[in-house]
Amino acid sequence: MTARIGVVGIGWWAVFMHIPTLQDCDGVEVVALCDLDPERLRIAGDRFGIGALYSDLDRMLAQERLDGLVVATPHVAHAGPAIAGVEAGCHVLVEKPMATATQDARAIAQAAERAGREVMVPTGLNFTRFSAWAARWVRGGRIGALRHVACQMGSPLDDLMAGKPMAETADHIFRPPPSTWADPRRAGGYGWGQLSHALAWVAYVTGEGWESMACLDVKSPTGVDYYDAGMGRFAGGATLALSGASTVPKHVGMHTDVRLYGTEGMVTFSNLPARLELRRHDGHDEALPLTDIEGVYDGSLPVRVFARLCRGEAVENASDARNGLRVTAALDALYRSAASGRIEATGAS
Repeated sequence: MTARIGVVGIGWWAVFMHIPTLQDCDGVEVVALCDLDPERLRIAGDRFGIGALYSDLDRMLAQERLDGLVVATPHVAHAGPAIAGVEAGCHVLVEKPMATATQDARAIAQAAERAGREVMVPTGLNFTRFSAWAARWVRGGRIGALRHVACQMGSPLDDLMAGKPMAETADHIFRPPPSTWADPRRAGGYGWGQLSHALAWVAYVTGEGWESMACLDVKSPTGVDYYDAGMGRFAGGATLALSGASTVPKHVGMHTDVRLYGTEGMVTFSNLPARLELRRHDGHDEALPLTDIEGVYDGSLPVRVFARLCRGEAVENASDARNGLRVTAALDALYRSAASGRIEATGAS
């Protein structure tokens, strides 16, 4: 049986990553596209040979008998399509952040549970073999009880966060819209756009969420966060030091560095250069050999896992609805703290 997949939100990442990756997977077919812009629909339909084009998501879900739905709408418009998808019987891949308000993320998670469907948030680092290895170390007690996490992330997105065209997308079919990335009224900024990746990785590896967050930030010319200096407390009592920067040089690329400290040792992770090490007080250390190529961010990994899920295979969903809820709640509190100057409760851990 070939799994039938639809895509709603036909923008930059949908046509650059989601659709071509799915069309490269065995056993799935992208059968329908949905967007409010008829010209985008026409261009994407012609480019990828997809004839079923819709401006109404409910109609697409009713007529196409989909097994999976990709939600690639702007950040602030994830909840409605994601809930509609699971209620129609689809597994749903919803772009990060899963939502931009805690109540919306909780509604997505609850709808998925009621429907018995999976929600997957494509935070690519979570789906690597080295992240699964780190999770086994930490969740398996190799560092003892978690006490502190230091997490730093940087991305080469100076232009995008400042409302300018993203330089490396000049020859793409569509380009990332400033309205999504650089408008503070539409969840623009480094936290929603990038720290969602780092927080998803930490939540996956530790198996924990946060009860409170605090943040100081520095704004871009358009008023979104260029830089974030955050701190938080996990539900289990451990602390988090969080740092984000959007002005990494283009030739360097995205980097994520995390250190997890426990009562019996620590785990050190970096994707650039690639490194994963376990260091224990008793000297029983381990290191996973990695190449720098393996550490380069690969956005196709979760999409390929989603294709297998829609085909009916058993997969590990390393960035599921619970993870998405924890990340959304943490970022919701982070932004509220930056505005209020207070430590803010997440309301979900």
